[in-house]
Amino acid sequence: AGVLTLHNAIPIIMGANIGTTVTNVLVSLGHINRKEEFRRAFSASLVHDIFNILSVAIIFPLQYYFGFLEKISLLFEKALVSTGGLTFSSPLQYLTHPAAEFIAWMLGDSAWLQSIISLALLFISLRYMVVYMKALVIERAEVVFEQAIFKTPYHGFLVGLLLTSLVQSSSVTTSLIVPLAGTGMITLRQVFPYTLGANVGTTVTALMAALAIGNTSGLTVAMSHLLFNISGIAVFWWIQFVPIGLAEKIAGLAVRNRGYAIAYLLLIFYLIPLTLIYLLR
Repeated sequence: AGVLTLHNAIPIIMGANIGTTVTNVLVSLGHINRKEEFRRAFSASLVHDIFNILSVAIIFPLQYYFGFLEKISLLFEKALVSTGGLTFSSPLQYLTHPAAEFIAWMLGDSAWLQSIISLALLFISLRYMVVYMKALVIERAEVVFEQAIFKTPYHGFLVGLLLTSLVQSSSVTTSLIVPLAGTGMITLRQVFPYTLGANVGTTVTALMAALAIGNTSGLTVAMSHLLFNISGIAVFWWIQFVPIGLAEKIAGLAVRNRGYAIAYLLLIFYLIPLTLIYLLR
């Protein structure tokens, strides 16, 4: 709509990449009363946060001073702008849209009431997600995960990419993996490539929508998002020990004092962003 320039939109994309991982942390808190389980689940949720934060720390200065994401995206836009006719709808939308519309109708026009009910339903859903994913372990589903889905890092990456492309929500696909890590079915080193694939998969929706309608601005923004994620992967795929090690370290501190987990959640996703917004306004 021309409200934002591409130069201003790219930092918002970077911030959204970090913000979307809050769901993983909330899911991991469902394990907080079981020490070892919480350590595994919390570290699995953190590795996605840390990857995104480190990627922003490296790529944001390059974009800000040199505009490299912006320039490369514009080159791709020229090559792809004539492509069109692609459409795709998330299967989750078909499942959740009627229920969401019904609840909105029941609650009327009260934005506050809708927000409160939505948050309550979110936490209930996250709780049951943990319960049912743990039930998979009892049914010996770990064999399938070990021998097929997470056989190699490349398998995990592709599964994360494909699932997120279909569901169109990295929050859903990465949150599903946290309870599995908490139960010990999969390791943190298996979780990491999967989350990288999910990061790429989440850009597919915007790319397909922009290509379908021939919107050059939307296409450029979507391409910037994809290039940002690929750039981060290009750096950290080869030094996975950095985000994995940091996640394990922070999770270890949180196990010794559960208050650190709550402090991390509030600090990273709320206090620091709000403080920066206030200082830079």
